[in-house]
Amino acid sequence: MTFQIILVIHVLLALGLVGLILIQHGKGADAGAAFGSGAAGSVFGARGAHSFLYKLTAVLAIGFFVTSISLAYFASNERAALDPEQSIMTQSLMSNDSTDSDTSEIPSN
Repeated sequence: MTFQIILVIHVLLALGLVGLILIQHGKGADAGAAFGSGAAGSVFGARGAHSFLYKLTAVLAIGFFVTSISLAYFASNERAALDPEQSIMTQSLMSNDSTDSDTSEIPSN
């Protein structure tokens, strides 16, 4: 249940990040401000929108990284709990045992 909740939050954060990044002006947008596309008339003031959008983007990015790490953790634990024979340690141990038994069965000439 927690996996699905974190997955939904993760998708919403990803969509929010994409939207915020597309809203922000690039470094070359300063020349366009002379022709009326500046942020002087915005709700946040002349420079307020930049700092607000940058901070909001940083918060969403941190949330995205945290949900990514938690999803990876839950996925690895779920996989190990469902099929313990698929873990790396048991695969390497099983492959070592199988090579030992295979070589002992080969008849010598």
